[in-house]
Amino acid sequence: MTTPSGLSFYIPGALLFLVACAKLPALIRNPRDQLLRSVWVLLVVSTAVFWCCAVPSIAAFNRLTGVPNAAAPLVYSLLTVFSGANISLIIRWSSGPEDAERVARWSRRCYVATAVVIVAINALFLLGDASVERLRDLDTYYASTPYIREMILLYLVAHTTAAITMTILCRRWAREVHGELRAGLLLIVGGYGLNLAYDALKFAAIGAHWSGRNWDVLSVTYAASFASFSALLIGAGFILPLLSQRFMYFWTPWRRYYQLRPLWRELRDASEHSMSIGPSMRTPIAIRLVQVEADIHDGILTVSPHIDARVRSQALVAASESSRSDEEAAATADAAALAHAVSVWRQHQAAATDPEEHMNDHTESLTSAHTPTGLVRMSVALSSDVVQRFRRHAVVAESSPR
Repeated sequence: MTTPSGLSFYIPGALLFLVACAKLPALIRNPRDQLLRSVWVLLVVSTAVFWCCAVPSIAAFNRLTGVPNAAAPLVYSLLTVFSGANISLIIRWSSGPEDAERVARWSRRCYVATAVVIVAINALFLLGDASVERLRDLDTYYASTPYIREMILLYLVAHTTAAITMTILCRRWAREVHGELRAGLLLIVGGYGLNLAYDALKFAAIGAHWSGRNWDVLSVTYAASFASFSALLIGAGFILPLLSQRFMYFWTPWRRYYQLRPLWRELRDASEHSMSIGPSMRTPIAIRLVQVEADIHDGILTVSPHIDARVRSQALVAASESSRSDEEAAATADAAALAHAVSVWRQHQAAATDPEEHMNDHTESLTSAHTPTGLVRMSVALSSDVVQRFRRHAVVAESSPR
């Protein structure tokens, strides 16, 4: 029951508390979301672990209760709950809706096992005699004391079992996923790897005590450092995918908005501007994005009589030589045909042909314009050499004497 004291535990605990508070409104709105509830419980338990396992907190709890080492079963119980909450969350997190029955069954088993270990830890403490307060070296000091010895060993065995289980579950799942989720799982695996090192050092120090040697430094210094760092890694592993998801929720529409700006500027003169959001930065990004997309489609419709299928075919041949994929080549060809049409439209300023009559004949040839991803590809392709070449060709062709 040895951990570094002071800010090294209180600051991470405060950060986890803030994250838990940030998640609470979502839990109130969705009280039946079991995954969200599991995440919130884990955050609360993690906060309690960091705050209660610091040496000043341990000493304060002992003084408050008036019982020497009363914090020992509390700390062991919290760490056991933390391990059980981790396993339960990983089981729920890695399972789909079709596995609801299996998840519920394994979660119940996890809860029961956690409860049994906690009850046994507290019962053994009550049966034993730990009258001398030990803030840092309780594990080795009482390694031969009846009942207290069994309490310590029970905690370490449960902790080791949980660490092995989490390592297996996370490594197995990490092979099936990518991105931030995989990075988070690997952080958790690293954290539990340090937990296993922590347990090994604790067992070594206790074994040395039984054989008459003094290896307390393994438990007091090295194991404590591993415990602190492992808790940070495990917490970061769980929080990283959640923060990344939240970040992408805000980042994705803004990224799409700025990616579409070149295409919007290309068609700005031809757009009817069906809605006006004004320059205020307070305008929600969703509304900005809707306006940009609406203006783009209006502009495509306006210049559609001037979209030349032959230009697109020629551009597709040129784009295929330098593009990395068929989709990119098609988007570049569509962008070239559109840029060519915009140049022609600007010189003619509203051709006599009604765009509605030719919409099916011309706009359908721009295959990329019918999907959100395709529009982005077209917008990005506007800066390519192929598009610039066909835009210049349109200007030269229209300015030549007939």
